[in-house]
Amino acid sequence: MTPAAVLTVSDGVRAGVREDTSGDTLEELLRDEGFDVVRRVVSDDEPLIASAIEELADAGSVLVLTTGGTGFAPRDVTPEATRSVIEREAPGIAEAIRTDAVARTPHALLSRGVAGLRGRTLVVNLPGSPGGCRDGFAVIRPALHHGLELAGGDTTTSHRQT
Repeated sequence: MTPAAVLTVSDGVRAGVREDTSGDTLEELLRDEGFDVVRRVVSDDEPLIASAIEELADAGSVLVLTTGGTGFAPRDVTPEATRSVIEREAPGIAEAIRTDAVARTPHALLSRGVAGLRGRTLVVNLPGSPGGCRDGFAVIRPALHHGLELAGGDTTTSHRQT
């Protein structure tokens, strides 16, 4: 199975006062796509988030999906932490997720999530709600496996036009 990771960024989940329903949603979606999933939870702390992304990517996860910490609240620093550890941004992913979400709620305009590559690992920031995670995953799903093949250096895969 292909290794992937779910990183939940939440003070409440980390403290044990809130359930990780968004992480549960992402784990289920990834397992349905054939991924072997590892999970981590960190509080809303930029160095902790950055370190967790680095560790998960460097340990072999080809995909790291974060949930939480992408809004306007003062402790929402997931995008900054992500930018500090990725090497190449993939702005089309974040733009597509926001574009899709704006059709459902004007609050999607407040999402600051980013996406990019750390080595051969794709990192995507998703919102901290199960519905936002489900909808965001639905946006990236059609291109996910092909993108991971390309990021992994597969030279036998063709550049598919959709």
